[in-house]
Amino acid sequence: MAQPAFLSSLRSRLRSAPPPPHHRLQPSRGYHVELGAREKALLEEDVALKRFKSYKNSVKQVSKIGNALTFAVVLACSYELAVLATSTK
Repeated sequence: MAQPAFLSSLRSRLRSAPPPPHHRLQPSRGYHVELGAREKALLEEDVALKRFKSYKNSVKQVSKIGNALTFAVVLACSYELAVLATSTK
């Protein structure tokens, strides 16, 4: 039984495909290097900044409220457009 022409050309292209590049096999981040004294000092907790840590939760809360208000405004505008579109028919 003869094979269709597209299958034979596809197989020949797959056989002649170049091997994958080797740089894809290596990790992109490189090898692990120990942190220096400066990096360790920067990662330590700073006592002077500790009082500002409490703002993190309030910022999240304000962000959630803003997202909810945005959703409500978009929903109200969509409703108004739907009512306008159905009432003019």
